[in-house]
Amino acid sequence: MSTGHITIDLDAIIANWRALDKMTSVETAAVVKADGYGLGAGTVAKALAKAGARRFFVAVAEEGAAVRQALGPGPEVCVFSGHMRGDTDIIGDLWLTPMLNSLDQVTRHFDALPGHAFGVQLDTGMNRLGMEWDEWAAIAEIALAQNPTLVMSHLACADEPDHPMNAYQLDVFHKMTDGIAVPRSLAATGGILLGKDYHFDLCRPGIGLYGGMPFDQSHTVVQMDLPVVQIRHLDAGEVVGYGNSWQATRPSRIATLSAGYADGLIRAMSDKATLYFGNDPVPLVGRVSMDLLTVDVTDLREDPHALTLIGPQQGVDQLADAAGTIGYEILTSLGGRYTRRTRGG
Repeated sequence: MSTGHITIDLDAIIANWRALDKMTSVETAAVVKADGYGLGAGTVAKALAKAGARRFFVAVAEEGAAVRQALGPGPEVCVFSGHMRGDTDIIGDLWLTPMLNSLDQVTRHFDALPGHAFGVQLDTGMNRLGMEWDEWAAIAEIALAQNPTLVMSHLACADEPDHPMNAYQLDVFHKMTDGIAVPRSLAATGGILLGKDYHFDLCRPGIGLYGGMPFDQSHTVVQMDLPVVQIRHLDAGEVVGYGNSWQATRPSRIATLSAGYADGLIRAMSDKATLYFGNDPVPLVGRVSMDLLTVDVTDLREDPHALTLIGPQQGVDQLADAAGTIGYEILTSLGGRYTRRTRGG
């Protein structure tokens, strides 16, 4: 097999969801946007629904359609981007719940789908999505009279527990919503970890389900194994890869692996990432190219047939640190050439 192989542990995703659920006394939903953070939204959603999740969040209506197809009727599928122009048929036919973000969306939804479920998203300071204070004040009475399923906002700095923005947004959210008879939600994974003041009526973890920070107690969800296409023997002084960016300082064995930036392994990993043969670390050397990586396996006692890039030895966040990015980007960038296998669930 000449493509990389990804194993997705659905039991680990379920265990992470249950662990986060136990940290609160409120409902725990699941965020499965970006195709389940690159791991398959339908597969992940079905496993979590079987475990007890009854509400799922996606970024856009088209993602919601895929999740609804996987789940069938019953669980609520909420759309963060709200009711965009052109979404009416998908939202109505598949009974999706848009989180309305603006006065235009409120008008569109009420005119096009009267009586259809909706939620409201408020902007408490992130300045990304949601209605600001004045907009909400103008529409709140009308919107609340239509019985939204949820009023929510999103924290900008929840992965930094001591950041003053957390307390600021919490205060704004209280001022915008206290006294309403509608379920409220502020916390994703990081917000859950901030404590019960942030939990309100529903929490909606995302990255923590998939083994990413800031949930440092999460179970490993993904293992990525990359096949060795060829092993070359180099003399001291020979170079490797584009731009001659790595030069051997000793006689070396260099393994060429089938994966590259076309598979989501970004060029910033060049000369920085570590792979594993069992528990033995081996360095990536030279530049990441479109389809290939080169790895120094000189110190291994045997020639490997494959090396592990993500797994129990190294999670997505450790790999991301080496590349100067975040685990979210690593997961959601994984390309379509990997063969994939799920276990558990």
